[in-house]
Amino acid sequence: MNKGRMREFYQCDFDIAGTYDSMIPDAEIIKIVVEVFEGLGWNGNYTIKLNHRKILDGIFEVCGVPEDKIRTISSAVDKLDKLPWADVRKEMTEEKGLDGEVADRIGEWVVQKGKQDLLRKLQRDDKLAANASMKAGMADLELLFTYLEAFGALDRVSFDLSLARGLDYYTGLIYEVVTEGSAPAVTPDADGKTAKPKKKSKGKDDDDRSDDPSVGVGSVAAGGRYDNLVGMFSGKTQIPCVGVSFGIERIFSITKARMQAESEAPQSTVDVFVMSLGSKAGLIKERLEVCSKLWDAGVKAEFLYKVKPKLPPQFKAAESNATPFAIILGDDEVQKGVVRIKELGLPEGHPQKDGELVDMASLVPEVQKRLSRKRELDNLATRAEGLRVVGGMKGEDIKSTTEKEKEKETVVETPAAGAAAEAPVAAVSEGEKPAEEAAAATTEATEESKPAAPSA
Repeated sequence: MNKGRMREFYQCDFDIAGTYDSMIPDAEIIKIVVEVFEGLGWNGNYTIKLNHRKILDGIFEVCGVPEDKIRTISSAVDKLDKLPWADVRKEMTEEKGLDGEVADRIGEWVVQKGKQDLLRKLQRDDKLAANASMKAGMADLELLFTYLEAFGALDRVSFDLSLARGLDYYTGLIYEVVTEGSAPAVTPDADGKTAKPKKKSKGKDDDDRSDDPSVGVGSVAAGGRYDNLVGMFSGKTQIPCVGVSFGIERIFSITKARMQAESEAPQSTVDVFVMSLGSKAGLIKERLEVCSKLWDAGVKAEFLYKVKPKLPPQFKAAESNATPFAIILGDDEVQKGVVRIKELGLPEGHPQKDGELVDMASLVPEVQKRLSRKRELDNLATRAEGLRVVGGMKGEDIKSTTEKEKEKETVVETPAAGAAAEAPVAAVSEGEKPAEEAAAATTEATEESKPAAPSA
């Protein structure tokens, strides 16, 4: 290792070469990046940072950077993911001789990130909009965002004006993929500053440092458009290209760490957490009665040992035990003889996100049915993941199978709740349940992408 970089490493590259309409191949490359990391089970736990060299050059030109300093200043800006702006500014002015006022003007822009909102902000600036390089870069990104939205990949990208990519041969769009674990772990010292953890002592296993927290792996994939590179080696023939490189060891390193963390994660020891909502009395007697019924039926149930508990601590306690279901009691529901069963950890928009009212008399069999159903789905997902990993089942087969099972789960036949089914429900707002924010980890593998690029 050398400063967190491997002296030797394996890469997997994907490139599209040829002359095509603007930004279509570029958008497909990013779509492929999304498919790769979703297929690896990263489930959105990554960000594709992107920028455009023409936009970056245009900002430098408008801010007053001399032409002969544009590349050196660009390399300083690229360090903003590791250093604060004050340190980058110091490098610009003291080491690279840039005027301080010019550096400050650059700083107003390069610390910003977003999506279409940031692009609109650039377009509204009269000075930037008048620059030829900026206009070309912004037109490209306008198209790119449109195509990424059509590909369903827009939510994975971040338009980051600090991204520069150090290689001079990039001519247009540039991007890199970062994720948790891309940088060395840091911890606060006594002064509140961040300090890197101590490295492991060197030993016979030093060749494998994939689980060493002192070593950051950097970006896990990166690339961009390089329209002039081929022409440097083929005489007068220019072949526009765009592509991406995946860092195999880096991806393995993070995947390995995540697998270890998942294997060490606490398993659910509680089936149901019984809660009270919006009751001044706390409904302690009713909670005890519900728990007693569940215990007698062999259901592992818990409740908070407080007479009048607040809702967030109850959700936090349920989360700490990885509890799959909550039974929520409210004054109105208790009077009507019903309770609310809610599956915890469901994503926003799920039809069962707010739970469902059931009669108190049929609570125990209803809970048992739902627990049995969830175990079946969990086992199915585990088997499907194993088949996907060994290549014995295509992504679309897994998706269709698990979706069918989920559809069955969504249509749950519950005993009639009488007038309570029509009664207003005391909804649990997201602000009241911070501990229940973890999204359901359902991997959706997509079809293998095929570059549709006939020779021009």
